[in-house]
Amino acid sequence: MSTPPPAAALTAAVRAAAPRALAILVRRLGSFDDAEDAVQEALVDAARQWPIDGIPEQPVAWLVTVASRRAIDAMRSASARREREWRAASLEVEVASSDEDDTLVLFVLCCHPLLSHTSQVALTLRCVGGLSTREVARGLVASESTVGTRISRAKATLRGIRLDSISEIGARMPAVLDVLGLIHTESHTAVEGDAIGRPALAAESLRLARMLLTQTTDEWRGEVMGLIALILLTDARQPARVSADGVLVPLAEQDRSLWRSSMIEEGSSLVTEALSRHPLGPFQLRAAIAAVHDEAATSEETDWAQILGLYDVLCALDPGPVSMLGRCVAIGEVDGADAGLDALTRVTAAPDRQSFAVRAHLLARASRHDAARKAYADAARLTRNASERRWLLQAAAR
Repeated sequence: MSTPPPAAALTAAVRAAAPRALAILVRRLGSFDDAEDAVQEALVDAARQWPIDGIPEQPVAWLVTVASRRAIDAMRSASARREREWRAASLEVEVASSDEDDTLVLFVLCCHPLLSHTSQVALTLRCVGGLSTREVARGLVASESTVGTRISRAKATLRGIRLDSISEIGARMPAVLDVLGLIHTESHTAVEGDAIGRPALAAESLRLARMLLTQTTDEWRGEVMGLIALILLTDARQPARVSADGVLVPLAEQDRSLWRSSMIEEGSSLVTEALSRHPLGPFQLRAAIAAVHDEAATSEETDWAQILGLYDVLCALDPGPVSMLGRCVAIGEVDGADAGLDALTRVTAAPDRQSFAVRAHLLARASRHDAARKAYADAARLTRNASERRWLLQAAAR
């Protein structure tokens, strides 16, 4: 009897294969609901068989084959109409060929102009990113029921709409970039769970971004290059981000010899090319900030003045709370912690774990230890990621 594969390997295989299998089924069926039902049934079968038989060599093909058979059975039992029987017959011919990657085309469908931007983001994170509804809700700072309703309505809106040609991607690029950025954020700093990062999701966001670059017009090429660079420069630090006992290691304390130099070189080259040849955009600026961090030999050698200048431009282009909080940290490094705290009072975002963590960092630098301890504890209370919570509690104790 073969040794059952580890639970973590099974979970990773399912997370990687399910979105790609769904993309193929949506193209074949033309219906989110039918495709998702079929894939869910296939996943139930996988949960039974893979722990016994092992993970198949081609998990996507396995899921597509099983899901296609489930869909055929459902079509035959649901209706005797000729159109649906013809569709089932045509599916039988296609079952064997599942090598084609429809993920990017599914991305285009999820960003259909019939949907609001929030619905585009929620649907894509769920169906392409493979996140659970709860994970999507945490990432979007919304209730799980609200996000679930939003996703259901989006799928209903798209019912019967066939997957668009990849040529439609240009008009939907803002939504596509936003969603890919959110997928990468979740892969780098998971909203919940024991691990701070999700390597499989990080690899998928990089794969999708590289695919996107091959289909991108000059208008958006710089921003897609910036996104790829940001993913590379961020994920290059992954080997040093967690201690041996599973606690998050902040950037300033990481062992930089563990960083992946090849990813830093490629990311720095990409962002340099994007900034020199294409119109400026938020992803290029975020990548440039990451490059300044990564290119410093030590934390003390970080060029914070350059980072602050980049944040000034980024906040003018994209004045969101994450950009504003990053700017407050940079001000604290350049002009002193009190100046950073003063800037923080002008950030209008609702208090969350990130704003409390930034406040705690600046208070600690200003030697206001009691206030820093409370802010770190508040941040720990609001986070659902175990690795991050342990670090925040340790910081509070210090």
